[in-house]
Amino acid sequence: MAIVTLLVYPRPDPPLALLKEARSAIDRAAEAKALRFAQRTYHTAQTLLNDGWAEMGRQNGRLVLFRNYRTADSLFGLAIRTAHQAAGESTQRIAHFDSLTQSGQDELAGEIMVWREALNGSLMKLKAEGYISSARLCLETSRLLAGQNEYEDALMALIKGRLWLGQLSNTLGEYANDEAQKINQWRSWVQQTLAESRKQGTYAVIIDKSAHKTYLVGSGKLVHTYYCELGYNSAHSKLFAGDGATPEGKYKVTSVKARGSKYYKALLINYPNDPDKRRFRENKRKGIISAHARIGGLIEIHGDGGRGEDWTEGCVALTNGDMDHLMRYVTMGTPVTIVRRSDRWP
Repeated sequence: MAIVTLLVYPRPDPPLALLKEARSAIDRAAEAKALRFAQRTYHTAQTLLNDGWAEMGRQNGRLVLFRNYRTADSLFGLAIRTAHQAAGESTQRIAHFDSLTQSGQDELAGEIMVWREALNGSLMKLKAEGYISSARLCLETSRLLAGQNEYEDALMALIKGRLWLGQLSNTLGEYANDEAQKINQWRSWVQQTLAESRKQGTYAVIIDKSAHKTYLVGSGKLVHTYYCELGYNSAHSKLFAGDGATPEGKYKVTSVKARGSKYYKALLINYPNDPDKRRFRENKRKGIISAHARIGGLIEIHGDGGRGEDWTEGCVALTNGDMDHLMRYVTMGTPVTIVRRSDRWP
């Protein structure tokens, strides 16, 4: 009797555990934001997973004796390694971008601080504040975007912030050029005032806006110096009512208010004088100011100063004690010369 021998081959099992591990590795890569920061490697891992899955399905469709999952095993294993690589690349790139962005933010914050310190007390502070505020907003936007891993936009916000500071630098350059063109005129006004005081043996007041100082002179010599505060927008000479600028020119006291002033005591000056009126008409003609603008008036040297900032509507503010002292010397008709900068005297 013939003996029939049955050969029993082991039944291959599909690599479900590897499939699960590959899926987990790709999920971890996604959590590491590899889809954004290691996109090519992440997509390669995803493709390997899909190919391995397809290969496993193809083998599952074959007869048991003919199933071979080696290729699927290899694809899943390669998908796992590639997913790990994608996660590592993403982590490194995020760290690089984070460092780059943080460095840029620190630099911009430092530049903003330097500008603030440089402009402290400057007549350009009000106008400059707009540029600095815009740069500061860009910095805060960059920090917010970086916290959301939006590094490209965060870096672009930093570029915009530096552009704002660049515009500030250009504006200050134009301002310096304007001062350079007018400095001779201011020097002349100061020298004329001193010469008249010396010749007539009388008192006069000279106000240096940039130095925030009011000088009392008698017979052409310095008698006393007072710290003063100005209009909140005194980087330029007054153009029209409501612009917050302190005027520049040669004036005289037209009213001495020992009482009844809104700000303790006050000395009213004759702004606008004839040169102010001519300049106002010319600025309207050129379109520099609105055709509906008014020239303004009621510019005074008054009390209630000492606030440590420029705050008036265009007047010159002294402390009450300094006003008491000044008014011992100033009368109706006393010359008052206001310049943006006096670089040679006293």
